[in-house]
Amino acid sequence: MKGSDLLSIGDLSERTGLSVSAIRFYEEKGLVHPVRNRGGQRRFLRADIRRLSFVLVAQEFGFTISEISAQLAGLPEGRAPNKADWTRISREFRKHLDERIERMTALRNKLDACIGCGCLSMKSCRLYNAGDAASRHGRGPRYLLGDKPDVVEA
Repeated sequence: MKGSDLLSIGDLSERTGLSVSAIRFYEEKGLVHPVRNRGGQRRFLRADIRRLSFVLVAQEFGFTISEISAQLAGLPEGRAPNKADWTRISREFRKHLDERIERMTALRNKLDACIGCGCLSMKSCRLYNAGDAASRHGRGPRYLLGDKPDVVEA
């Protein structure tokens, strides 16, 4: 590896638009793995620009640091990932992204119906939850997440 393949934390910050403290945070979380020079200063691979870009985009779409870390764990350490490496993790990430898009689309469509009609029908509205019947399905907004409500008598 040539010295020109390595970036200081300041250079990486400038290139990615991330603050130095954010880069240190991602390092702490194991998303980037700098080497140290003889003076003990962090040096990052140029490939860490892509790695951090992936982190930023994934976070923008609501993925957690642990979910992102799990995806990045499939990339090699100590060398720049090649096209095959990125293709391999992108297949897995695509599955998670497609599932998230599907859930978000379903949620949007259900919210449009409830908010749009304004009827708050006791028979059909997804917001109705007499006696907290949805709790038997688990935590959160169960009906909006896709669980089927109990049949409600008028």
